[in-house]
Amino acid sequence: MNTPTSDKIVSPGAVLKQVADAVPGDFHKNIIIVGSLAAGYYFFGDKPELQVRTKDVDCLISPRIQAIHAGKAVTDGLFARKWQLRSEGQWGKPGDDSTPPNELPVVRLHPPGSTEWFIELLTGPESESDLGREDIRLVTSQGHFNLCSFGFLSLAEFEPVATPFGIAIALPETMALANLLHHPTIGKQTMSSLIGGRSIKRSNKDLGRVLALAYLAEVRKEDSVQKWPAVWTAALQSRFPTTWRKLASQVGGGLRQLLSRKHMPDLEEAGHTCANGLLVSQPPTLALLRATGLRLLQDAIEPLEKLSIQ
Repeated sequence: MNTPTSDKIVSPGAVLKQVADAVPGDFHKNIIIVGSLAAGYYFFGDKPELQVRTKDVDCLISPRIQAIHAGKAVTDGLFARKWQLRSEGQWGKPGDDSTPPNELPVVRLHPPGSTEWFIELLTGPESESDLGREDIRLVTSQGHFNLCSFGFLSLAEFEPVATPFGIAIALPETMALANLLHHPTIGKQTMSSLIGGRSIKRSNKDLGRVLALAYLAEVRKEDSVQKWPAVWTAALQSRFPTTWRKLASQVGGGLRQLLSRKHMPDLEEAGHTCANGLLVSQPPTLALLRATGLRLLQDAIEPLEKLSIQ
């Protein structure tokens, strides 16, 4: 059952510093922030008046070979600093050695004295053939947790951007590519929580994030989406060396559906998530968001598709 959320409007730089201060220093190198916080910091981290609305800060533990060791150290380090397990819903307490991995809670921890946002620990796949979800047992001082792996998250590990806080953020274009590949079509699955008081399809939320990233890239001219195909190609060749051409040929399916006239309700949902998330400080009109999507198809997706058949 979906339950309302009270997503917090936050300053990306302030939250990023709080996370970095709490993570044991030896493991800063293993943390890549992904999602709206990473994008917000990349595009307007130096402008505290521009904020994002978020309830979760996604921390990618990298590389995968160190994920269990680093994940345990980070989790225990946060518990030692009085971070508290998010208790809402059915995943409010850790499991034990008798709990199947897919029934263990993901590490979701609130900072001390606040329940307005939480960090969530994730990791990438072991190989390019692991494109689905994998549930990995993480044994900590407080019990057993699930360190989830998602196939296209490995793209976020490609050339992350260093920050003054010692932890890195994923490139906007690699986050966009991961979301595009994850949704070759618009699915029926909805988010587990309401967004801005509404039930939203997961594909619309994630493809809306792609549009938000492209919009911000176009606003900041030096980050034009015309530069994205080169980064996308390098990232795909790095993380999916034997299958990158096939993946590149599939990258535009979901977005084309979203921008088609028959899917206007889905585009409206995507716009709603932008206005209640990454673009809360500067929400575009639906017409402008659609125009952004059409430019993204022309300037980034179609060039990548052409590369895949050369």
